[in-house]
Amino acid sequence: MDVPGAGGSRVTDRTPKYDIAIIGGRVIDPETGLDAIRNVGIEGDRISIVTEDAIEGDETIDAAGQVVCPGFIDMHHHNAGVPFGEKLALRDGVTTPLELEAGVYPVEGWYAALEGKCRTNYGASVGSIPIREHLFNPNYKTRFAGDFVYDMLAGGANTTMKWSTEKVSGDQLGQFEEDLEKGLKQGAVGIGHAVGYMVGGCTQAESLVCQKMAGRYGQAVFLHGRFSSQMPPASGILGFFEMMGPQEIYGGGLVLQHMTAQTLADTTTALDLVDNAREANIQVLAEIYPYNFGGSIVGADYLHPDNYQDNMGRDYGDIIETATMEPLTKERYEELNRTAPGTSIMFYNATEDTVVQALANPNTVLGSDAFPYTIRASGEAALDWDVPFEAVNGHPRGAGSHARLLRWVRDKTIDIPLSLAVSKMSFMIASFLEKNGVPQMANKGRIQEGKEADIAVFDPETVTDNATMKDGGLPSTGITHVLVNGTVVVRNSLNIDDVFPGKPVYGSGKVA
Repeated sequence: MDVPGAGGSRVTDRTPKYDIAIIGGRVIDPETGLDAIRNVGIEGDRISIVTEDAIEGDETIDAAGQVVCPGFIDMHHHNAGVPFGEKLALRDGVTTPLELEAGVYPVEGWYAALEGKCRTNYGASVGSIPIREHLFNPNYKTRFAGDFVYDMLAGGANTTMKWSTEKVSGDQLGQFEEDLEKGLKQGAVGIGHAVGYMVGGCTQAESLVCQKMAGRYGQAVFLHGRFSSQMPPASGILGFFEMMGPQEIYGGGLVLQHMTAQTLADTTTALDLVDNAREANIQVLAEIYPYNFGGSIVGADYLHPDNYQDNMGRDYGDIIETATMEPLTKERYEELNRTAPGTSIMFYNATEDTVVQALANPNTVLGSDAFPYTIRASGEAALDWDVPFEAVNGHPRGAGSHARLLRWVRDKTIDIPLSLAVSKMSFMIASFLEKNGVPQMANKGRIQEGKEADIAVFDPETVTDNATMKDGGLPSTGITHVLVNGTVVVRNSLNIDDVFPGKPVYGSGKVA
């Protein structure tokens, strides 16, 4: 037998055969700089070969005209442990969504609850917010295995806003530190410190403890900075300094999450700070989401009128109630803060020009900040795999962030090479996490022999984000195949709902 193979090579009786063969795609491996037509053979959960030679597979994926790249890693994904969120993530090429900003507590219970149940890889930081709620609210009983974001939004966990407003005193600071360390020893991927949600409650002493513990364990803090402002004295840049100072003393990494939402018109100055810090070998990374509006809860500190209007240059009507898609009025804003401060909202922040400029910087990476969705008809949280894409309200970034960057590169909205865009969503993130206490990341974010087969296949001419503010759950298109640990979880642009190849991602502090 002698028949044509991919790229002009020939398939013969001696052609090697693998579990899966991805044939004739444009393979982009950001670490080595490979950007060429290759065949990829997968055996088990690993990439066995990347070659110009002909190969065969028990399953063959024809990738001609498409890009074959590492599956995307998202450090900022509040739906990492929810089936509906996983379904959307996979259609956007994300194979490893991580809950690193808000974090979870207890950590061990969160990982245990997801074991064997995930289509994606999964991991979380230990969060200062849930620890604070445990300290201040003895009636808090988690419904979602320590995932405080869902406990707040879905209800039934007896949550309060004490985590936002109360200050630690006496022995509580020591207990706070002990709880952070416990989380790190249970395998947390660093420390989530969303101090921007507790501006008047969280002390600088707590922030210092977060970075000190990260340095002690060689891990990172994932920061929502204290201030979202472009005005003195409480500027977004000042909020970054709160952690960069202790970082210089104690070490550890620092991720400045959704930077443009904090620094707004000061983003260029903030990025210059990050560029110079990285040149000095300081482990800091700037993360951006590709939208000029965010998603949060109405009770967020930075949405108070004295900040949102005075320091961010916005007004009540720039905040949209997610359940109704109606802009808020002063009266509605005040009512929700009195009666339901955990209500899901969307809000305008930076300009799109600022976002585009930030993503063009070679030292920034993409993070979606995927936020929970609401079922339009019932107002309940969208949790289950079977919830229809078109049935939900929510921020489109949870469905389309990665495809949006790829589309912007194709349209020249952002003038960077496609390979750099891929790296911003895969290798650059894997490399940073590997250097900061997540050893598993040495095998992710790459298309190389021996690495884990987390792979996205997309058509660079058609890949598109379809989610909008009004239809936030519409999945991306043009991402035709996605593999997690060598298992196909998206085939011909359709989710596969009966496979669970996702593996936990742990930090190096985990005690066996």
